[in-house]
Amino acid sequence: MAAQNDFEVKAFKQHGVIPEQTRAPRIVRVGAIQNKIPVQPDAPIQEQLRALHERMAVLIQAAAGMGVNVVCLQEGWNIPFFMCTRERYPWCEMAESATNGPTVLFLQELARTYNMVIISPILERDEVHMNQIKNTAVVISNNGGIIGKHSKNHIPRVGDFNEASYYVEGTDGHPVFETAFGKIGIAICYGRHHPLNWQAFALNGAEMIFNPSATVAGLSEPLWGIEARNAAIANSVYTIGVNRVGCETYPNAFTSGNGTPAHKDFGWFFGSSYLAAPNGSRTPGLSRTHDGVLCTEIDLNLCRQCQDIWSFPMTGRHEMYAKLLTAYCRDDFVPQTVRDPSLPVAGRQQPQPAQAQASPVCK
Repeated sequence: MAAQNDFEVKAFKQHGVIPEQTRAPRIVRVGAIQNKIPVQPDAPIQEQLRALHERMAVLIQAAAGMGVNVVCLQEGWNIPFFMCTRERYPWCEMAESATNGPTVLFLQELARTYNMVIISPILERDEVHMNQIKNTAVVISNNGGIIGKHSKNHIPRVGDFNEASYYVEGTDGHPVFETAFGKIGIAICYGRHHPLNWQAFALNGAEMIFNPSATVAGLSEPLWGIEARNAAIANSVYTIGVNRVGCETYPNAFTSGNGTPAHKDFGWFFGSSYLAAPNGSRTPGLSRTHDGVLCTEIDLNLCRQCQDIWSFPMTGRHEMYAKLLTAYCRDDFVPQTVRDPSLPVAGRQQPQPAQAQASPVCK
């Protein structure tokens, strides 16, 4: 199936979990799907959406064939990542309802068919709040119902990521969704650069934290294999980074504000989706250039085992961090800095050091 439809599959099994006497293994097969847009952004938007749905149906079917219980799609999978262009139309028309839009309805049927929890990050049109646009992940139950949704907490303001001009930051905190296959949090894309974002999902009980992303080669790629893995270790959770692939070309050229010539593409999304475990192990990544489905069999018992072994929940000084963060958020915050009294004071003339005496020459 993969060869016929031009995508790769990789499957792995987590090791290193201690057999327990009082708890049965909590085995879950976790899936990550990365893909390029099937047609370029200048095609009619209905054609773009239809092609995306057709492609995703094939990839999710492959995940189901591998026994995946929970699958996460990439950030904004129902759109080309057009925010780089600074243009609104026609692509803003692709934003849709998170409860009854065509993409949610499409995936609800697949979730029921395959008994699979599906995390679907979309561009949401919030019709209740004056048609605001949001970057939202919808969590669809394995029975086809909607468990809930979470909107992106951290919006980038770097390079061609002009997303702050299109949608608002989420205000729903760090919800954790309890599913038939474990408790999940969703740190959307740029949120992976904020350690406290990961920690907040863990504090709310997440066992798996997904990071659906759309990030291009260059600034972020050296960090890609580090951040989610570090978060898995620090928070005793599984983390799953999911990134799109391909290069998307737009009709009109745009600049990046860095002195380089105007261009019509955003660059290459580098894929490389992977899963990291709380004990520091991780899977190899999917391809940098091809569509792919990653399946990893894990045991959620490892989360508590790593908490017991490393004692991070016990040794963390959360009350101390809370006090500092509360103070930091105030306008009258004063950093707790202890200064060396021998350092010069700004605006005060300092005495010149004495000239060193020449040493006698030994003969």
